[in-house]
Amino acid sequence: MRKTQLLTLLLGVSLSAFLIVILFIVFFRRKVSSSSSSTESDQYDVESLDHNKQGHSSGTEELVTFQGGEDLTICDILDAPGEVIGKSSYGTLYKASLQRSGKTRVLRFLRPVCTVRSDSKEFKGVIETLGFVRHENLVPLLGFYGGNRGEKLMVHPFFASWNLSEFIRSGDDESKKWINILSITIGISTALDHLHTGMQKPIVHGNLKTKNVLLSPSFEPRISDFGLHLLLNLAAGQEILDVSAAEGYKAPELIKMKEVSIESDVYSLGVIMLELVSGKEPINENPTGDDEFYLPDFMRNAVLDHRLSDLYRPEILRSDANLSEERVLKYFQLAMSCCSPSPSLRPNIKQVLRKLEEIRKC
Repeated sequence: MRKTQLLTLLLGVSLSAFLIVILFIVFFRRKVSSSSSSTESDQYDVESLDHNKQGHSSGTEELVTFQGGEDLTICDILDAPGEVIGKSSYGTLYKASLQRSGKTRVLRFLRPVCTVRSDSKEFKGVIETLGFVRHENLVPLLGFYGGNRGEKLMVHPFFASWNLSEFIRSGDDESKKWINILSITIGISTALDHLHTGMQKPIVHGNLKTKNVLLSPSFEPRISDFGLHLLLNLAAGQEILDVSAAEGYKAPELIKMKEVSIESDVYSLGVIMLELVSGKEPINENPTGDDEFYLPDFMRNAVLDHRLSDLYRPEILRSDANLSEERVLKYFQLAMSCCSPSPSLRPNIKQVLRKLEEIRKC
């Protein structure tokens, strides 16, 4: 009888121990599975930005924030679900919703193969300079993230509006009003003046075009992408210039010199001015380095044949009863002086602003 009781007791203890071991194994596996699932989720969020399965990592990653971006964190940036709103050979733009603050931001991912090394003193100096720039007609840099595998993310505010290229091509009546054309030109010129003369060291935009000018609902311009070429390597920088040439904004001297300058920014401004009043895209199918007007055919022929009135939309004159054709032609003359084939003959940005003010008052 005692043996039977002892055997029963031993069996009970063994069974209990066995069940405890089983429960422990199940619990452990669930925990590992949960951890693995969490890691995969993190990688997916990050992958949605850089497409390289770069998970959260400490190492050499760094986040630098500037005015307006003090509340940013690395997790905010890497975990934010993003919608692609733009792509180029050197990066991708995302409209992202930050989970913690609920704010909408634009994240610009720069492909590592297209950028210069971020651990250099020069690169960090450029980021600090760009982050310091603040002007009502410029899109500010709120933060910069550098990952341990060379990935780079720039954080900007999101403006729910259209760009100047879309505005011009929309056919909207507002795009043909002289008051809007002049105020947009003055806003862009004021922003360039801040970049060229308002900083300790001049900042060249390097890729000024209507697609890089955002418009507020009241048609206030905000220039984006300024100084971006400073973060890119030579190959990526040259590709930007090639695209700029095809679109008609590249100054003729850049065929040989390759280095953008404040003078080449003024040239691009002149093209934008002509685009604003003509309503036509300045596409240049056969760019050359000749000392001729480096302009699309329809613009070049009208200028050489002294038919400037063929270049502006007649609706512009009808938009303002007090607007004379003389004022529009003065605007054209200023635009053409900005587009001079010789950089030394172009007005500087302060001269452009003074002339625009004269045109506004006359």
